[in-house]
Amino acid sequence: LAALSQVLRLERSRRTAIMFPLQKLERYLAPGTDTAPFRLFQPGLAALQRAEALFRSDRGHPIDYVSSAVRMDHVPPPALPEVCFIGRSNVGKSSLIRALFSLAPEVEVRVSKTPGHTKKMNFFKVGKYFTLVDMPGYGYRAPQDFVEMVEAYLQERHNLKRTFLLVDGVVGLQKTDHIAVKMLEEFGIPYVMVLTKIDRASRGLLLKNVLEIQEFVKESTQGCFPQLFLVSSVEFSGVHLLRCFVAHVTGNLPNVEA
Repeated sequence: LAALSQVLRLERSRRTAIMFPLQKLERYLAPGTDTAPFRLFQPGLAALQRAEALFRSDRGHPIDYVSSAVRMDHVPPPALPEVCFIGRSNVGKSSLIRALFSLAPEVEVRVSKTPGHTKKMNFFKVGKYFTLVDMPGYGYRAPQDFVEMVEAYLQERHNLKRTFLLVDGVVGLQKTDHIAVKMLEEFGIPYVMVLTKIDRASRGLLLKNVLEIQEFVKESTQGCFPQLFLVSSVEFSGVHLLRCFVAHVTGNLPNVEA
């Protein structure tokens, strides 16, 4: 289901669950619940298809791993709009990036069963349009110089358009996630929360975590986009919508109607 053409062949309910998993949860909300944060970013099919084209490599549009870095003087020049993905060591960050790049099989995103595998900042160039950065995980087995590396990047990378903070959809916000939120808020970095591994959570548990995090975002953050993004790297749920949001925030999908 990595391609929209495959998803569109599914029956309607299943199709909605893959393309807009947050909307799938709406029907289980209590009457009177504010549903506005569930539909802030709601692109049409044409926008989803245009975004998918950016993540599909071909001869005239290469998608390449560029380099890795542990210090800012080793990072590539800030020539393109950039997004970065950050999260706890076992949140499924590399798996999600591999799912995003699934239509460019020549791009190697290493995924390990051992938490904390990513020790450097890994840069992937998407044609002439934007760069995606896989950041080291925090918490368990984080690199020794994690704080210096990540703080320097967030404060100095002026072409950074959005930070994607990944949170485990099964366990919700953890203490280390709150520390990451505090850092992003302190630096004034615009960010969005992405709930991973939603295929592993029951509907009730997932809805509970979604509502709790939405309330936290509303009451305790300034720089976080109010809508959460739910994803499963296994079932490709939410991957198409996330591609579209990345394309949008990097200025490559300016006409999205949300």
